[in-house]
Amino acid sequence: MNRFKQAVLWIGLTLIILLIFLSIYGAFIGAERAKVFFNSLPLSFYWIALILLLITGIWVFSRLIRIPGFLFMHAGCILILTGAVCGSQAGHKLQKKIFGVDKIPVGQMAIFEGESENRIALENSDRVRELPFYLKLKDFRIEYYKPEYLYIQNRQGKSWKIPVELNAEFSLGENNGTVKIVRKFENFKIKIEGDKRVPYDDPQPGSNPALEVEIKSPNGQVVTKYVFERFPGHIYPEDNFFLSYRRVISEYISELQIIRNNEVVAEKDIEVNHPLHFGGYHLYQADYDKQAGQYTILTVTSDTGLGTVYAGYLMLCIGVFWHFWLRHIFKAKKADGD
Repeated sequence: MNRFKQAVLWIGLTLIILLIFLSIYGAFIGAERAKVFFNSLPLSFYWIALILLLITGIWVFSRLIRIPGFLFMHAGCILILTGAVCGSQAGHKLQKKIFGVDKIPVGQMAIFEGESENRIALENSDRVRELPFYLKLKDFRIEYYKPEYLYIQNRQGKSWKIPVELNAEFSLGENNGTVKIVRKFENFKIKIEGDKRVPYDDPQPGSNPALEVEIKSPNGQVVTKYVFERFPGHIYPEDNFFLSYRRVISEYISELQIIRNNEVVAEKDIEVNHPLHFGGYHLYQADYDKQAGQYTILTVTSDTGLGTVYAGYLMLCIGVFWHFWLRHIFKAKKADGD
């Protein structure tokens, strides 16, 4: 038995040292390659071997059972590894083969405003799968840090940074006059009325942010300019200033509805790091239509094994706190009571 215990110890030490080198290697090959590497078939055997070794350790070393801190730490590691294996692509395939549970591990989907979708493009594959429910994008919006700014530069290289405040007049100095932002457009369009071109803010889906700016020279002459966020425009020989409109995105948000059997069963505004969880999947805000803001791109991931991983981390933390702090506190209180 002593030889068996020694063998378990040496095998455990070897696997832990190997894990250190694997982690270092994974840190240098990049996130995508590391993900493929740690989900490969040889590594699957490694993870299973590590799980079995930890279970064997609890059985072989009775001291682990007698000391709650050690038991919780070992059990926590077993749960974390088990949950990670179940949540991997290989784990999903195994569950489909054994239990008939066919969930989508991870993929992405694009949804246009006002439309419903349930098709997912699988990661690293040309295949398309369908969710057991539909997602409807009620609205997509982008929020910006305040204030927004109009940037101005004259031909001599002097520059100004003007906050976007409607009808507020800002001085550019005695020799340059003043500037005033008259209107702000979220979706700038032009319509023809008679022989005139009339700019307006189109409420229809689309995005063409712009500012209407009046520049008054020192002699009182007023010139109207339209400054577009996405199209900087050109500076003409008669222009004294170059104008640009810049906004910094703070959040992009998708208003989603979950539709099952033609009924809305859940809804939530999701943004980066604030996903929606439904039907065994997490829905994350991943990207969006940067040209017109008319569709959103979501990353869909299965929650298989995630609860087991969380439970493992909880047990691991309880074991660490118990072994290094709580048990000493209880012993001290017991000694004071005696």
